[in-house]
Amino acid sequence: MDTIPLGTTASRGILVTPEDTANFIGVENVRVLSTPHMIGYMELTARDAIKPLLPEGWDCVGTIVDIKHLAATPIGMSVTITARVTAVDGNRVTFHVEAHDEKEKIGEGVHERFIIDVNRFATRLAMKKESAQ
Repeated sequence: MDTIPLGTTASRGILVTPEDTANFIGVENVRVLSTPHMIGYMELTARDAIKPLLPEGWDCVGTIVDIKHLAATPIGMSVTITARVTAVDGNRVTFHVEAHDEKEKIGEGVHERFIIDVNRFATRLAMKKESAQ
């Protein structure tokens, strides 16, 4: 997709809330931003970076996530997520993603998204579902 320049970047800030944590440990004061939530925010930020550059009726879906969760962030701390386009190959867009809390880098890695025609994608999903029944 030649409308997406290398280096295109987006950022988002979040405040870690109890809903963003894993509470299975059972001890309230050790609840931290969960890895799935951090990755979800990274994916959303990557989408935000390129969505405005896509034609009407097009969007993108995640296809690859290769993320390291480097440090814990407790409830109440702010986190900044960034996503930067590092490669574009047809409809495949690769991002370098990072997350930093108020003290340190807490996550980084590579995320890939695939650009789709939403109507065509919906049609293919409907056909898949119908054929499975």
